[in-house]
Amino acid sequence: MTEDPRVVVQPPSPSGGRRVRVDGTILGVAYGPRDVIELLRRAGLDPDEVRLDDPLLILWRGGGPTHWPTDTPRRP
Repeated sequence: MTEDPRVVVQPPSPSGGRRVRVDGTILGVAYGPRDVIELLRRAGLDPDEVRLDDPLLILWRGGGPTHWPTDTPRRP
């Protein structure tokens, strides 16, 4: 049995944000790669060691780390 990655990034919502979970806990909504890195930093992961394309760490649902809708409203 394989273990799921620690981090799960959900598909984009209608607002363009993607919910980010670490170890089953929702950390917040990211609107781009920098937001994901910041949420992971707050969760205690070293941003210098995080690779957003690491499938052993992050499961991207609804598109990978480069999939961010550009035609949706951004957060305030």
